[in-house]
Amino acid sequence: MRHEEKEDSILLAAAEDKFRQCSQQYMLTNTGFLDLRQRSLVEARCRQLERSAPEVRCVFFGGYEDAERTMALFLPDYASEEDAPLRVVRAETLSGSARLSHRDYLGSLTGLGIKREMIGDILIHETGADILVLEEMAEFLLLHYSQAGRVALKLKEVPLSELRIPEVRSVTHKDTVASLRLDNVISSAFSLSRAKAAEAIRSGLVFVNSAQTEKTDAPVKEGDKLVLRGKGKAFLREVGSRTRKDRIFISIERFL
Repeated sequence: MRHEEKEDSILLAAAEDKFRQCSQQYMLTNTGFLDLRQRSLVEARCRQLERSAPEVRCVFFGGYEDAERTMALFLPDYASEEDAPLRVVRAETLSGSARLSHRDYLGSLTGLGIKREMIGDILIHETGADILVLEEMAEFLLLHYSQAGRVALKLKEVPLSELRIPEVRSVTHKDTVASLRLDNVISSAFSLSRAKAAEAIRSGLVFVNSAQTEKTDAPVKEGDKLVLRGKGKAFLREVGSRTRKDRIFISIERFL
């Protein structure tokens, strides 16, 4: 078994245990934070498990809408996303300090021995970053996380309602495609050749509405969210009429 397959097997077994714990003990349970690929795997398994235990609701939550890293929450009927064991730790740099990047924060966090699944999105702002973490990790960070690289940090916990979500910039462009196949739309959305788009899809780098999709001819519809790992995300905002050459007008919003 390849290393990746072994890790996937462990992830799915752990998620299934959390699901059954919720069903049998009537309590909220959760995984750690998942990336898009892991979420896609867990979501597919959850849909299978829900057939035999419809009393359990599986949702994915990362603290705010469109979070990239989310935890799977297994909810009994009395619970909701608001009960998620998630906290926000705000790291602020001292006045005059260099602005830190996402890589600076993540590297310093993992340098403390913190596993990646304990950390959600890291949202950069002008004076620092808001770091989403599992509840059990918040106190550790407040006590031990004091610098990123050579830059000193001041930490405090803030309510989720005060989370600073960076302003999102996007551009919208119009194009025509031969059909609404996934490879055609990915090619247009991310300015790739169709061959490069197809290669990315077959390599498991493309997600449609958070589900990993490896079929180049998978159909895409208006409103779908498209993610290409390493390139960002886009939405197919509009599907229009056909041209005289029987191509389809589309409008795509790509986030920068």
